[in-house]
Amino acid sequence: MDLTEPVPATGAQYEISRGIARAVIGSLGGALRRYTLGGTDLVQTYPDSSIPPSASGILLAPWPNRVADGRWTLAGEPQQLDITEPSRGHASHGLLRNTGYVLQDREPGAVVLQAEIFPQHGYPFHLLHRAGYSLGEAGGLRVRQSLTNIGSAEAPVALGAHPFLRLGDVPTEELILTVRARTVLTVDERLIPNGRRPASGASDLNHGTPVGDLELDSAYTDLEPTGDGVYRHTLTAPDGRSVSLWSGPECGYVHVFVTDKYPGQARAVALEPMTAPANALNSGEGLVWLEPGDTFTAEWGVHADLGTDGPHSGNSGV
Repeated sequence: MDLTEPVPATGAQYEISRGIARAVIGSLGGALRRYTLGGTDLVQTYPDSSIPPSASGILLAPWPNRVADGRWTLAGEPQQLDITEPSRGHASHGLLRNTGYVLQDREPGAVVLQAEIFPQHGYPFHLLHRAGYSLGEAGGLRVRQSLTNIGSAEAPVALGAHPFLRLGDVPTEELILTVRARTVLTVDERLIPNGRRPASGASDLNHGTPVGDLELDSAYTDLEPTGDGVYRHTLTAPDGRSVSLWSGPECGYVHVFVTDKYPGQARAVALEPMTAPANALNSGEGLVWLEPGDTFTAEWGVHADLGTDGPHSGNSGV
């Protein structure tokens, strides 16, 4: 790195493009900072000088969401993670949100970044997280995340990501959110799962709900796959255009976060693909125990149908 050149707070910026699609990935948190199709913004962005607001676009490893009080037990021994969500007293969004990822490979339409997770407070394991971002022929975005255990002990892992979707200049509160899921995880007052119930009433997003009507910070599971075997959750504009998050079968959970705190937005929606829900280090739900030398992989991406020139598909490869 040339230290004579100013480096933004979001780290090195890696731009990829293919046809009418363009994406920018920041090295801080391996974050998806921009993705456009034909000039239409499909994810929320933020200034170079800012850390990702509300974890916007970052990758989540070796766990997504929260660990209650940062505490869990390993082989009968209490573990204490550093508290990274002081307002609720939890360890949140894994161990890499403030880490700069390193470039491993790059071509015009794809980039591969990686970051190392070293043994540390409450997590005595050594892992390598690799993330490949690529644009398909039709301009769709595909993200392939993997964790490799480069240590000597079996390690508990899960993967996730935190993209905020948008549809150009359409106010997000005017979009219709559809999440194909049968079950919602219930939580306590500190947002730690304590049960599950059928998605019904205000929590049922199967038939589409205006974002402006939602106040939501909930995980869904028992997701309904589409005909191509992936899960899709969609934001649709009044004119019929849409943008969707898709994820592979490893991501059996999606966390839906609707906030009015995103800078410059009346409402913003994060659709977070996850292989395990919050507090998995304690519950074991969705957790994978990774043997030394083994790799765990999950995929997700963004698909858009902008209507005017026919569908611009997120090339999920399935």
